[in-house]
Amino acid sequence: MSSNGKPNPQPPAAVAGNGAGGPPKMYQRPIYRPQAPGNKRRRGGGGRSCRFSCCCCFFYAVLVVLLLAFVAAVAGGAFYLLYHPHRPAFTLSVARVNKLSLSSSATAPTLTDSIDVTLTAKNPNKKLVYLYDDFAVTAATSANAVPLGEGSVPGFVHEAGNITVIKATVSASALGVDPTTASSDIKKSGDISITLDLETKAGVKVGGLKTKKIGIQVHCDGIKVAAPAPPPPPAKKKKGVKLSVADAPAPASVDDTAIPSPPAATTVARVCQVRIRVKIWKWTF
Repeated sequence: MSSNGKPNPQPPAAVAGNGAGGPPKMYQRPIYRPQAPGNKRRRGGGGRSCRFSCCCCFFYAVLVVLLLAFVAAVAGGAFYLLYHPHRPAFTLSVARVNKLSLSSSATAPTLTDSIDVTLTAKNPNKKLVYLYDDFAVTAATSANAVPLGEGSVPGFVHEAGNITVIKATVSASALGVDPTTASSDIKKSGDISITLDLETKAGVKVGGLKTKKIGIQVHCDGIKVAAPAPPPPPAKKKKGVKLSVADAPAPASVDDTAIPSPPAATTVARVCQVRIRVKIWKWTF
């Protein structure tokens, strides 16, 4: 304001380059254009429809699994009622140690042995036929599982109601064993407690239908076998006795001839366990 109380005049407006003054420019806000309600409905509805589709897929997948389980249970029940399936029965009847030799090395002992075993396999089913692949036979001591060797038995067809005799030889030649456990488990005299395992794959045949073969293990434990008797010492030649040409040779005495004793057979009659072996990736159950 001036000294006389009048307001000061406004300064003149800026002059454009051509000398003509124009009106001042006003700031204009952008015009708001609301989106159509259909677009919002479409965007929101897409997420809901996706979630609904996932829920439907999960529901139908669970329903299919339940239906398959129900059908399998019904089929298994019908199969059991029609055939009454039973596992095969294996019994170890005879075990004989033919040879048993453990080297006297204190750091790296070796084992050489030979064991004959006889088992009886029985198929108690009336309509089921078992199909066996080749058997892998292994033996070990019961206390510390010192390996005693391995053998094999050819596979066979086990007819319904049939009893089959299985004979196998488990042997080892210069097998390296742990010195501590071997010296405590393997004795040169007396009884030795061993276990016997037979592993194979078996399938079932019903009429013209064959199932897929699965792994099974026949486990026999608590077997007591007698160690073979050591060979008798060699006969000693008698000194100072000379025979003339006219004299007849004297008959050999019983002590001068080494008669090896036959290996002792152990009648075991042990019922073995039949286990199903299922392999999932790297693990076997």
